[in-house]
Amino acid sequence: MNKRWKLTPADNALAATLANELAILPLTAQFLINRGLADAGAAALFLRPTLADLPDPFLMNDMDKVVERVAAAVSGREKIAVWGDYDVDGATATALLYLFFRELGADCVTYIPGRHTEGYGLNTEGLQRLKESGVSLVITVDCGSSNHEEVAFANSIGLDVVITDHHEMPHPVPDAYAVLNPKRPDCAYPFKGLAGVGVAFCLALALRARLREAGWFTGPVPNLKRYLDLVCIGTVADVVPLVGVNRVLVSTGLAELAQTARPGLKALMDVSRLRPGALGAEAVAFRLAPRLNAAGRLESAGAALRLLITHDVSEAAALAHKLDAANLERQKIEDEILKEALLMLGASDHDKAKGVVLASEGWNVGVIGIVASRLVERLHRPVVMIALEGGLGKGSARGIRSFDLIEGLRACGHLLTRFGGHKAAAGLSLTRQNLALFKEEFLRYADAAIPIEALVPEIRIDASVTLSDVSERLASETAALAPFGSGNHEPLLCLTGADIVSTEVVKEKHLRFRIRQGGAPGACSGIGFGLAALHPMHGPGYVIACAPYMDEWQGMRSVKLRIRDVRPQEPASGRRSRPEAFLGHIGRCRSVYPRDLNPVFWLTFAVKENIVNCYGK
Repeated sequence: MNKRWKLTPADNALAATLANELAILPLTAQFLINRGLADAGAAALFLRPTLADLPDPFLMNDMDKVVERVAAAVSGREKIAVWGDYDVDGATATALLYLFFRELGADCVTYIPGRHTEGYGLNTEGLQRLKESGVSLVITVDCGSSNHEEVAFANSIGLDVVITDHHEMPHPVPDAYAVLNPKRPDCAYPFKGLAGVGVAFCLALALRARLREAGWFTGPVPNLKRYLDLVCIGTVADVVPLVGVNRVLVSTGLAELAQTARPGLKALMDVSRLRPGALGAEAVAFRLAPRLNAAGRLESAGAALRLLITHDVSEAAALAHKLDAANLERQKIEDEILKEALLMLGASDHDKAKGVVLASEGWNVGVIGIVASRLVERLHRPVVMIALEGGLGKGSARGIRSFDLIEGLRACGHLLTRFGGHKAAAGLSLTRQNLALFKEEFLRYADAAIPIEALVPEIRIDASVTLSDVSERLASETAALAPFGSGNHEPLLCLTGADIVSTEVVKEKHLRFRIRQGGAPGACSGIGFGLAALHPMHGPGYVIACAPYMDEWQGMRSVKLRIRDVRPQEPASGRRSRPEAFLGHIGRCRSVYPRDLNPVFWLTFAVKENIVNCYGK
């Protein structure tokens, strides 16, 4: 889909001041300013995140109460169960608390429900089995905030439940022994964007501090930094904002992951063909996380959890290969569902709606969320995919930046059996008889809530530059802003008046560029992932959205570009008559925006973008 470019206005004076204070390039300073970091102190902390920057975990509401209860369970040799979600966030959080409790000498077991047999969150059958096995304390990770009835059941059979979660909180809060969730309205913890594994890590930090005060440790105190490899993977996989506390956890966690001693993670990196020294957030998101997720999507997350906690090298290798095979099977199923969904879209009038709701028999409920994400990338509107079985439907929803999925589902809540999640990703269940009404009401809500211009994806450009600005120093300083992801996009530059010397398709999907600017003799190389459809491109007069990076091959280092988008440059002012320029811009609006938008929108947007200036003021 063509995208709408948005160039952030430069503040040259402020950038010069900040660059001088931090001894960085003015361009790098502008990147920081664009991220709201105009103060030198705040910018310095952002560039050099450390664990010392983490807030006090006891600021989290109920933390004192939780630590007291868990400490009593550990010292009293009570049997503790860690109940996790079946995604990567849940599996890493479960592994973290299980390994930490075992390090403390606690009697601990784990429980991750089957996605297809039990569904998300707590369930009464599982709680009953844990009670019968001798468990007296259940600690949830990455789930539990919406389980009012199940918590009440646990209370009735004498099970204490501590909820640790990060999803949106319902009202009222479940009547659990305690609830740790930074999104509680009464929670004083300053950072609200933690993943479930981040909340679990806060619990470990607080518990270690309290046990240390109580003189619990006769030997070495557990080094919680060693657990940040798990925290990093779960945080990146859950697509939470990589700013604030998450930036500290992921930055430090990537360093831990590069030198991890866990046999399972080593084996997983091996089957993913990753070099530990070259790990970044993107490799975690697109190479490690999908393999950890695959087993939970198709069958059970048990294999992923065992991989994370095993100390056996042979078992780790076998589990890594099992997860790799499951990921290949997941990709096959995903492609089949995507093809079916696209056929359904082609036979419908979806182009008239600002949202999409699709349902079918036989869809794998563990895979439809990924397909929904792929459809959002194509259509740039919220998508709900529902797998039907018998009289019930289980769904996954994915959204766009300008639309709050939870509010959209809440507006249809009377038609749903259950729903929950985040603004951008959510799950739901409903009866088959309510499907048609749900689709009607959800699409009506989306139509009213989403402005027409929000249906076009936006590329945020940080600065307009020339190739002479793209240096090794700029690439190095840009890398210091990583890890990139949700909430902290990789800085994008706009090259104007660029000449494309040549393009070459790489691995069928990607496009290698050779770019020159201003008649200079040298050319810069770039790679456009997923841009193979643009081949061939050649000639002068292009505008290129790109990001600089340092590439190393056979000991040679050079600056290259990651190319995100390419378009022909606007003709110079005065080359065409004003009516021609005006009509030409409307034509470009048609090429930039989806074909299914009403022509009135093209005209409206052209005027909104001040194209009337073609005629003078």
